[in-house]
Amino acid sequence: MSESQADLRILSRHLIRPSPPPSGVRSRRRQIHLNQWDLNLLYIDYIQKGLLFPLSIPDQTLLIPRLLSSFSQTLDLFYPFAGRLCTVHHPTFSILLDCNDAGAEFIHASATHLTASDFSSSLFIPSAVRSLFPLDGLVNHDGHSFPLLAVQANILADGSMFLACSLNHTVADGTSFWHFFNTWSALTRSAGANADGVELPMAEHWFLPSTPPPIALPFRDESEFIHRRPLPPTSECFFHFSGRAVAQLKAKANQEMGVTRISSLQALLAHMWLAATRARGLEPHVETTYVLLVGHRHRVTPPLPKTYMGNTAVGLPATVLAGELVTNGLGWAALQLNHVVASATNENTIKWLEDWAKKPMMLTKKMFNGTKLMTGSSPRFDVFGNDFGWGSPAEVRSGNGNKVDGKVTIYPGRQGEGSMALEVCLPAAVLNILVEDQKFMEAVGLVAD
Repeated sequence: MSESQADLRILSRHLIRPSPPPSGVRSRRRQIHLNQWDLNLLYIDYIQKGLLFPLSIPDQTLLIPRLLSSFSQTLDLFYPFAGRLCTVHHPTFSILLDCNDAGAEFIHASATHLTASDFSSSLFIPSAVRSLFPLDGLVNHDGHSFPLLAVQANILADGSMFLACSLNHTVADGTSFWHFFNTWSALTRSAGANADGVELPMAEHWFLPSTPPPIALPFRDESEFIHRRPLPPTSECFFHFSGRAVAQLKAKANQEMGVTRISSLQALLAHMWLAATRARGLEPHVETTYVLLVGHRHRVTPPLPKTYMGNTAVGLPATVLAGELVTNGLGWAALQLNHVVASATNENTIKWLEDWAKKPMMLTKKMFNGTKLMTGSSPRFDVFGNDFGWGSPAEVRSGNGNKVDGKVTIYPGRQGEGSMALEVCLPAAVLNILVEDQKFMEAVGLVAD
């Protein structure tokens, strides 16, 4: 047990099950088949994201009962998250989501080893933050026997709260994760009064007509595709970029290439790619890859609704030589990422899904070897709109899940107005070089007007 884990005290645990649907309401789906996008993630870790709420929380004696009540109400709407994964061996080996109401977990904890200032006093994220998340150390396949969803309300030493959530990535993506969080905060804020105005999730997962469920997996048991290996240690920094800084990067990238199609996000990630390549000291002849997890809700025909609960993201790589990346600069790097996003067409998506069904190949963490970056999440997620009744969160952080060398998580900036933030995970020695990189840090240093 680490020192931070020893300082975390669990005060209570509750296993919450969905309430039965009211009479007259259509019965719930009891089994949901998982598609290729879902099954591709069985080997990686749970989604882990959390929000920091400072000292303005009123009457903390009522806080936990109120959160627990609204969590239960939210789970009624997102009832598949209270299920478990289930393996079916006949007629083929396949995995589905069993909506058996086994329960989601709500945990109340005391974390006296951290205060709110620990989240903002340094670019470096304290490793103790990782101790605040439930269901740590699990891969998504473990959802057969562990909850698919757990939340942990951590009361810090100064009375502030860090609300952490872990959700099995096989049954939901980032869009679904924040849909759940946004719904929970809205129901808490209104004391459940606006439940009728909540956007209901679409529980059934989508399939191509050419690859109907169940998707057969060429295995006899989990040992053939789930391999548990410890990851090399990494450190993390959290970088804020003002709207002005992002706009300047975008303008520079487009100007360098004589185009207008490079987006703000592509310019910012290109800035990150160049800085990481310099910090890693990659030789010019070494290949470096940036993997973008691109969502496909609006890229398939017909498009899927934003309330769709399953996964839709595919990792699309841009691979270049380190030397040409550094030589050609920001605009050229951003254009490589632009080409990757442009390749996410309906036709290419169909091909990916059909190819995967013929030869399943799951995403693994071992692909990250010190030359790659990978970005998931989105600056469009409503992170700072999660007002539970005591104001917007001050910070967002992620847990231990999938903390590989090169993971870069994008968030909207708390200032709004086009600002963004990057949570960057690299070896400590590389990260120490990165924060001394003047070219990179100049953009971090620009403050909002």
